[in-house]
Amino acid sequence: MSSYFQLKESENLELKKSTAQLKPAVISIAAMLNKHQEGKLYFGIKDDGAVVGQEIGADTLRTISQAISAHIEPSVYPVIRQVTFQGKPCIEVEFQGNDVPYFAYGRAYIRISDEDKPLSVKELENLIIRKNKDQLKWDRAVCKEASLEDISEEKVKFFVKEAGKEYQGLENSLKKLKLVEDGKLTNAAVILFGKKPEDFFPNARLRCAVFATGDTSYIIDMQDFTGDLFHLIEEAEKYILKNIHIGMRLEGLKRIDVPEINKEAIREAIINAFCHRDYYEYDSVNVAIFKNRMEIRSKGLLYGGLTIEQIKTEMVSERRNELIAEIFHEIHWIEKWGRGISLILSMEQDADFKEVGTQFIVTFKRKHFEEGEEGDREKVGEKVGEKVGETLTQNQEVILSLIRENPRISARELSDKVGISARKTEENIYKLKKKGFLKRVGPARGGHWEVVEE
Repeated sequence: MSSYFQLKESENLELKKSTAQLKPAVISIAAMLNKHQEGKLYFGIKDDGAVVGQEIGADTLRTISQAISAHIEPSVYPVIRQVTFQGKPCIEVEFQGNDVPYFAYGRAYIRISDEDKPLSVKELENLIIRKNKDQLKWDRAVCKEASLEDISEEKVKFFVKEAGKEYQGLENSLKKLKLVEDGKLTNAAVILFGKKPEDFFPNARLRCAVFATGDTSYIIDMQDFTGDLFHLIEEAEKYILKNIHIGMRLEGLKRIDVPEINKEAIREAIINAFCHRDYYEYDSVNVAIFKNRMEIRSKGLLYGGLTIEQIKTEMVSERRNELIAEIFHEIHWIEKWGRGISLILSMEQDADFKEVGTQFIVTFKRKHFEEGEEGDREKVGEKVGEKVGETLTQNQEVILSLIRENPRISARELSDKVGISARKTEENIYKLKKKGFLKRVGPARGGHWEVVEE
C-alpha cells in the first residue's frame, strides 16, 4: 500500500510513531470506538503525518493483537496488517464495534477531535443511556395501541403524490415508506400520518408565545397546537410570520413581502426542530417571539456526539430519528448532506445555536429591533390632556381615538382597524398603560378601557 498524501489525525484516525506507544494506542482505539464505533490506527507515522516506518518482527502483529485483547473490554477483533507508506513499512489497525461503552485499562475514554478524553461518571452514564435508546430508536419503535384505523388515508395519499410516487393502498404505501414493522405501525407512522397523533403522544404538540419585552415577564399571546408533524410545522411557520414584521420590496409593479427574518431560514429551523428532537422526552417544540429575537426550542441535545462548532463549520448530521428524516427527505424538506445549519447561516448570518439543559435552541435576531421601527421613530406632537412633553406614535394616537369612540372595543378589533398585528396592538396598549394614558376598568372580560385625559 502506498500513499501520495499525508495522513492527519482526526476523530477516527490515530497515528503512532512506533509500538513503543502501544498503551496510548490501545486507549485511542477504545476512545474512537466509544465515539464512532470504528476507526483506524497506524504505527510508523508520527502525529504530524511524517512517515518514519515501523520495525516489524515475527511477533509484532501478534503483540499488538494481544494488547488489544487483554486491555480492551468488551472484546474487539481488529484487522491488523502490514502496509507501506512512502516505501516504508508501517502497521495498520482497523477496528469496529457497537458494544459501547469500551474500556481500556479499566477506564472509558471518548474521542474529541484528535485527543482521547477520560469519561466522567455522568458522561459514561449518558453514553450507556444513548446506547440503549439507539437500540430501539423512538421513531422505529412499534406503537402498540395504534391500528390502520388511526391513520389518515387522505394524508398518506397526499404525501405519496407530493413525493412523486404511486399510491398502492394504505397498508402497502406505509410498508414502502418503511413505516410498518412486523405488521405493526411504528411511532413515526402515527406522528406523521395519524388522524390524532396527540391521542398517542402528548408531546405531538407545538407551543407558541409572543412576549412584549426581551424576557418572559409580559405575555402578549400564547397558543398551543396539536396534530401530525406536517401540520405542526406549517402552524409554527404561520404563527411566526404573523407575529414578526413584514416589509416589502417592488419587483417591477409587483409587491414582494420581506419578513424581518428570512422565511426559508425560519422554515429550515422549524423542520430541524421536529425532525431531530428527542421524542422520548415529554415536551412540546416551543416558539418564543421576543421584542429583540425569536427562539425555536426543542428537547434533545445534539445527537451522536456532535458539537455546536461542528454543525456550524462542517456539513455533518447525525440523525436521531432516521425514519422521520427519510420521510422529510422524500418531499425535499431536508437534505441528506447535513446542510440545514449552513443553509440557515447563509440566509441569517447572526443566527445562534446553543444547548441549555436538555434543550437545543436556535435564536434569530429581529432586525426591526436593531434598526428601529418607522412608527416608533416618527413621533407626533399632539399632546393628550395636560401631559405636556409626552409624545405618542401614530399607531398609539389611533388606538386612543378608537377607544374614546368605543371604550369596549376588543384588542382584535383595534388590530383590524389600526392595520397592525395583534401582538403589536397589545404592545402599544401595554406602553399606553405604562405611560399613564390608558387604564382598564373592571375585569379582562366584561370590563372596558378608559383614556386618562388629565
